[in-house]
Amino acid sequence: MKPNLITKMTLCGLMLSGLFASAQKNNLEVDFSKSVTKIQPTMYGVFFEDINFAADGGLYAEMIKNRSFEFELPFMGWNEPNSDRHKLNEKSGIAKIIQYSQKGTNHNYCRITVNDANGYELLNEGFRGMGIKKDLHYNFSLKASKESGNISKIKIQFIDKNKKVLGETSIVPTSNNWTNYTAQLVATATEAKAQIKITFEGTGVIALDMISLFPEDTWKGRKNGLRSDLVQLLYDLKPGFLRFPGGCIVEGKTLAERYQWKKSVGNIEDREFLINRWNIEFAHKPTPDYFQSFGLGFFEYFQLSEDIGASPLPILSCGMACQFNTGELVPMDQLDPYVQDALDLIEFANGDVTTAWGKLRADMGHPKSFNLKFIGVGNEQWGPDYIERFKVFQKAIKAKYPNITIVSGTGPFPEGDYFDYGMKELKKLNTEIVDEHYYKSPEWFRKNATRYDNYDRKGPKIFAGEYAAQSVEIASPLNKNNWECAFSEAAFMTGMERNAEVVHLTSYAPLLAHVEGWQWTPDMIWFNNLESYGTPNYYVQKLFANNRGTDLINITKDGKAVTGQNDLFASAVKDTNSKEVILKIVNTSSASQNVAIDLKGGKLDSKGTALILKGEGLNDENSFESPKKISPKESEFKVKGSKVQYDFPAYSVTVLKIKMK
Repeated sequence: MKPNLITKMTLCGLMLSGLFASAQKNNLEVDFSKSVTKIQPTMYGVFFEDINFAADGGLYAEMIKNRSFEFELPFMGWNEPNSDRHKLNEKSGIAKIIQYSQKGTNHNYCRITVNDANGYELLNEGFRGMGIKKDLHYNFSLKASKESGNISKIKIQFIDKNKKVLGETSIVPTSNNWTNYTAQLVATATEAKAQIKITFEGTGVIALDMISLFPEDTWKGRKNGLRSDLVQLLYDLKPGFLRFPGGCIVEGKTLAERYQWKKSVGNIEDREFLINRWNIEFAHKPTPDYFQSFGLGFFEYFQLSEDIGASPLPILSCGMACQFNTGELVPMDQLDPYVQDALDLIEFANGDVTTAWGKLRADMGHPKSFNLKFIGVGNEQWGPDYIERFKVFQKAIKAKYPNITIVSGTGPFPEGDYFDYGMKELKKLNTEIVDEHYYKSPEWFRKNATRYDNYDRKGPKIFAGEYAAQSVEIASPLNKNNWECAFSEAAFMTGMERNAEVVHLTSYAPLLAHVEGWQWTPDMIWFNNLESYGTPNYYVQKLFANNRGTDLINITKDGKAVTGQNDLFASAVKDTNSKEVILKIVNTSSASQNVAIDLKGGKLDSKGTALILKGEGLNDENSFESPKKISPKESEFKVKGSKVQYDFPAYSVTVLKIKMK
């Protein structure tokens, strides 16, 4: 028995010794008496691009598709189920698109000839249907002109797929001149795939244009405004900036298809439709009905920035079409109008109401400056052609607006020849901020948490303008917003936060995706016609942004940054406003880890708050059925003097908050 007892005691001793050694390995030190650097208010922001039906059919709450008959196929989105086209022996009525002008913006209208007072119907399918909610109000409007006959009433109805009426209203056209008419529908049921049916009483010919439908429940109740649930998700992020309008739509496949901000402001009906560059970009998800109405234009982007407390960051064309498509270039001697667009945009955002563009802003309802501080030149351009053009923009903008910070770019990749060349040349130009993009595997994000540790502190500041872990590969339609991607991004984000002296802005991309209209995945927020939810990636972003802090402080292990030792990643800040020390700890291990944390620098409360984000498995996702399956859970923990002992769950992102006395 004695040898067995000795053996057991020896084994127990070895196990305890191993556990003790393991615990020693997980000792972290935090010094909150010293600030390493300030955390920029723009550290965590959002990047909006009109991809995945993010604008029309998404954030912009218009429910009628092709409201003014301006798509390439002018009747797209519309249907006349019982017109003369389909009924050979009857004469109910017919619609015809009339192009009355090739100049300006709104070129077309629809002429309706009604021969049967009880028969002719016009339907609009919406954006993959129309989401309506029981008892909510919806505002309908159109422009009409009675050309002949006596059409006495226009009836407007919500219908479902079985043609059941789910709400009804009407308008009485009275004028032979173009006149605006409005009415309101109340939904009698909740339906994700409703359509609008328009029928006519009487016979004759009537012209229709700008047929529009908005929920009354928009963000801040604004007429013809934004979808409230989507803006709420953005608002809850507390973003430091809003980058817009893209992304590759800034460049366009050709220069003619680039985003031109001046066409997106002023009266809604005067804004020119444009095909969206994501329309047929990917064979796996062609969307030939994807256009830009610019109802969500630059004024609305600036207004949205203001609403959600974010600094506006517009990106403009530098005279280069997308280099993945045509790569079309504006000759250098023809670049002036592009540069003038940038100067005029700054005037539109900040100029006095006595200036031309400042007056337009005031006329649109915002006499106060939008306080624009940043402007981006080009999206993902690279090579000597970009540098040559950037120099011209930089010189002109700084000459007129020396306090505006200019954002430049190094192309679409975080390494390689394009990146190295761009960074070298931009440093020569003393560029203020360089935009870096990376769509990489989860493993890449974990391995590159030290990416910015050795960046030149005297060089350009960094804008991590687009990043997202790809569960399969870049641009794959099989990519998922799974938990491994999300916590791997969190691990990388601790590295960006640890280098806040260099990294001044960061944003996940893309932001929004319609579940039936997407082209690219993964995406931060998914929505359908009725609902929306944040992905695990969304909640990672929210945890970091809501706990940004004001000052970076050191969190170390054996005097070194915590960059993946024992599969732990960490960063720490203090908030001089809320008087808190805030630790962000990411455990990428398959096992929980007990960590001893020694906090030095002052007295602390005897308890703190923990916000824990974790999934049960690497492939866990949120969904419409379980929108908060992976979302932060709050608990308390004890602080013994300056010591915290905490178990960090496997595959978890944890924020620990402790009040300073």
